[in-house]
Amino acid sequence: QVRTTESGGGLVQAGGSLRLSCAASEGIFKRRPMGWWRRAPGKTRELIARILPYGTTTIYEDSVEGRFTISRDDEKNMMYLEMRELKPEDTGRYYCSEIPPSYWGQGTQVTVSS
Repeated sequence: QVRTTESGGGLVQAGGSLRLSCAASEGIFKRRPMGWWRRAPGKTRELIARILPYGTTTIYEDSVEGRFTISRDDEKNMMYLEMRELKPEDTGRYYCSEIPPSYWGQGTQVTVSS
């Protein structure tokens, strides 16, 4: 499994930007597809962005495509989620993990106010 730790969440006004970071365990990170999940209030955890090994392919859920950008730095065992033009409906707790997920950390809370 790849152990992951999320950070970078916070409170932001609608239309603002935020960058989330995901620190992964060393050794096998670069060979694994990775993703970001979001659990909105009253909803189940949803995969919103994924990135294949070596960053060759990225895929986004329709609600975030064009606003969110997933990236990875394999030398540092890090993954990121750049969020722009944030909307109140983006509010939720964000998690990162390999795909399929084998480990869940505490996530990081993102709250977007109107």
